[in-house]
Amino acid sequence: MTMQPWFSEAKLGIFVHWGIYAVDGVGESWSFFGGDVPYETYMAQLNGFTASRYRPDDWAKLFRKAGAKYAVLTTKHHDGVALWDTACTDLSVPRRSPVARDLVGPFADALRRHDLRVGLYFSHNDWSHPDYPSVRPSKLHRPWVDNRYAMPAPGDEDPERWERYLEVVHRGQIRELIEGYRPDLLWFDGAWERDERQWRMKELREEILASSPETVLNGRMLGHGDFATAELGVPITRPEGPWELCYTINDLWGYQPQDTRHKSVRELVRVFAETIGHGGNLLLNTGPREDGTIRPEHAQRLEGLGRWISRNQEAVYPTEAGLPYGHHYGPSMLSKDRRTLFLVCFDTPRVFVELRGVHNTVKRISVLGTGQELGHRVVGGFPSRRVPGVVRIEVPTVSDPYATVLAIELDGELDLYTGSGEG
Repeated sequence: MTMQPWFSEAKLGIFVHWGIYAVDGVGESWSFFGGDVPYETYMAQLNGFTASRYRPDDWAKLFRKAGAKYAVLTTKHHDGVALWDTACTDLSVPRRSPVARDLVGPFADALRRHDLRVGLYFSHNDWSHPDYPSVRPSKLHRPWVDNRYAMPAPGDEDPERWERYLEVVHRGQIRELIEGYRPDLLWFDGAWERDERQWRMKELREEILASSPETVLNGRMLGHGDFATAELGVPITRPEGPWELCYTINDLWGYQPQDTRHKSVRELVRVFAETIGHGGNLLLNTGPREDGTIRPEHAQRLEGLGRWISRNQEAVYPTEAGLPYGHHYGPSMLSKDRRTLFLVCFDTPRVFVELRGVHNTVKRISVLGTGQELGHRVVGGFPSRRVPGVVRIEVPTVSDPYATVLAIELDGELDLYTGSGEG
């Protein structure tokens, strides 16, 4: 599958979970799906959703400060509430809340004004629409989806209603998003409740790309997306192909006032470095309040991450996945010309930093952010059998408070040794 080059070069995106669930500070969609909140109480939040301090330009400026290259807004979560004036249902904040206006267009316009790519989240499923729970898959992927909002009772299937949902709501709303906002990225969710053929995912991909051929599609299309979508944990083994990690600053996605376990800037730098060292993008989430303001704790952390990226941007933009584990005890990145390695040291280096299994001669080593040049020596090795020695690097006199990055300039393109070292 093709991939627009901007995506793999972006490294950092901002995920924005914003919807009526921020009014009472309850779980987005899942709170009524699981019975924690009555459906009527959940939907009554429409009356309190004001977006009264929604300033998308302020969002875009903050995202730029964070070092992000794109952002993704939840235009419609599983609850079916659209943030734009959809003609496919009457369940939208422009029609049913005090907002009384489109929220997606200003978001897209603000991102483009600040040179950010536009991503729109859209849930395949719709737990509010009467035609949605009308067919069952041949096998339930997750048993807990056998729920009245998601599935009909066995024997109560109505394929005609399902086809109507697909055409009028599912495809209809996706067409509205494409035609109205020209997204660079469509970020889908919710595909687990039906199988690939029921969703017509192949046809959906073809339809999207026929009208918007440069739009990138995430992996939640049951085999028809452009990149893999991991969630809440950096993969241990480097994924093959393009991928993205969606990750929260605190514990939850949408705004919940009791959710105060905010990760530190140091933790976010670590996750970011591990992700890009594996060749992925980090999609870092914030959940604004109902009025459209972003929590100051989140803004502080985004700005802190951005300062680290700014100090070390040579190791971030544009680079690719670095060394496999074992060559360096930490993440690493490789320049596009494959002649400079960037080694990330999370802890303050002591005595020396070690680089193993590289055939190249090291020309120069410096510390990003300070420019300090570091000496090195090569220890061991078996040249006649092309077994390289270990490069031991002096430690910097000043370390970065979050993660120190060393730039290793090589005499040519990276030439890795992967043998056992036996004589």
